[in-house]
Parts: sequence; C-alpha cells; structure tokens
Amino acid sequence: MTGQNSAIAPVREAIPAPRAGTLAALLGVASFSLSFPATVWATRGMGPWTATGARGLLAGLLAVALLAGLKVPLPRREDLPGLLIVAGGCVIGFPLLTTLALQTSTTAHSAVVIGLLPIATASAAALRTKRRLPGKFWIAAATGAGAVVAFTVTRHHGAVSVADLYLLAALIICALGYAEGGRLAGHLPGWHVIAWAVVLALPISLTITLLAVPFEPLDPSPVSLLGLAYIAGISQLGGFVVWYRGMGIIGVAKASQLQLAQPLLTLVWSVLLMGEHLPVAAPITAVVVLLCIVVTQRAR
Repeated sequence: MTGQNSAIAPVREAIPAPRAGTLAALLGVASFSLSFPATVWATRGMGPWTATGARGLLAGLLAVALLAGLKVPLPRREDLPGLLIVAGGCVIGFPLLTTLALQTSTTAHSAVVIGLLPIATASAAALRTKRRLPGKFWIAAATGAGAVVAFTVTRHHGAVSVADLYLLAALIICALGYAEGGRLAGHLPGWHVIAWAVVLALPISLTITLLAVPFEPLDPSPVSLLGLAYIAGISQLGGFVVWYRGMGIIGVAKASQLQLAQPLLTLVWSVLLMGEHLPVAAPITAVVVLLCIVVTQRAR
C-alpha cells in the first residue's frame, strides 16, 4: 500500500492545479476580448482579406521559429485531422469571417453575437465526446440563442444582415476549432496545438495574402500595424497558448464557460478605445446570455 502511494504521489504532484488552468483560460479570454478592436485598427490600413492572410502568415512564421528553435517533434499522424480542424476554424475561418463582418458591423454588436460562443463550444464538445447533458442545459442554451437572435433582428429592423450571417458562421466553425483544440490539449502542450495549426495553415495564409494585396487598398499606418501585430501575435498565437492550456487542464466545457466574460469585455473596449455608441440592448442581451451560460454551468 505504501509502495503504491509513493509511486502515485509524483504523478499527482506533476498535474497542474485546476486554479492554474482557470487562470490560464481567463488570460486567454482577456487576450481575445481585444481582438475585434485590434482587427478594426488593422483594417484601417489594409483590406480585410489582406489583414486575415497577413495575420495567419506572421503567426505561422513565428510558430515555425519557435517549433524549430525548441526542436519540437512533428505531431503524430492521428493528431493531424484535429489540428486541421483547428487550423480551418481558428486560423482561417473565424478570423476571415469576423473581419468581413466588422466592415459593416460595430465591435459592440459583433461582441454580443459572438457571446454565443461558450454555449456553442460546450455543445460541440458534448457532440464530439458523445457526452449527454441535462435538459436544463439545452433550455438555457436555447434561451441564450433566442436572446441573441432577437438582438440582431431588432438592430436591423426585422432583418438579419450579411454581417450577422458572417458572425454566425464564424461562431460555428470557431466552436468546432475550440472543442477540437481543447481535446488535443488533453495530451499535447497547449502551445503545440495552436503552433502546429498556424503552421499547417501557412500555405492558405500565404495564398490569401498574395492574392489580396494587389486588389485591396494598402496604406499601413502605425495604428494599423499595431492592430496587425496584436491579432497576429496575441489573438492568433499567444492567446491560444494559454487558452488551450487552460482547456487541457480543466476541460473544454468548463473553460468555455469562462469565455462568457469576453463579450462584456469587448463591449467595454468598444466604448473606451473605439468611441462607439453602446446601444441599450447590447449590455442587456449580454447579461441575458451570461445568466443562461451560468445555468448551463450549474446544470453540468
């Protein structure tokens, strides 16, 4: 008995504490909350396709340097499908769709729509792992979805805008990328997951950049370059390092619920940094979504 205890003890001590995972996930949420304002800054000096391609290209080159410098071995073959999902959802799809949406939508409005991301991520993780969730979870999820749909429809006088369609599509594919990345982070270091994802996306990022630059306006300013540096270094790489680390420690479902703070933080940034007018319905909708997500957390 004593031998067993002494053999198990070092393994337990090596496992990071849940508090460390929570803090890592919260740091990722804080990093992502500035992504929309930084994207708007970047597109003040370049087109949306150029910004998306350059974002992935810069992050990919940085990841190549890190992986090569630290002599990280190639990912296992069985991990490649999951990494491709992360690359498609979090490196290409979500950045492109949200950047296109922000051409006609404010950061405050976009933040509220993306407020459904925690519920979508938890749902994707449940489907991926075939884990059953109680009825209370789905009732709360449907209520939150209804609040967001009502907000988007009333803001556009009974119609859903093209920007909203971009955001909803971004929501779905990002949730899949988050869920798959969180699963991979269960046995891979979190930074390996996003680093290999941006590297796998490099050919697409490079192609988008080369095709977009000749056809889109390009007049970079210090502000636009600062925005590009943020979305490439933090939103696309650094933020994911701590985000996937947190997911790997405390699980996808629990970590995803911490992201409920992201739309509220983005609303604050939109007012403080962008000078946007905050519609009354935006914080009300965000609070409704927040309460619904709290219910889903307790339901589990």
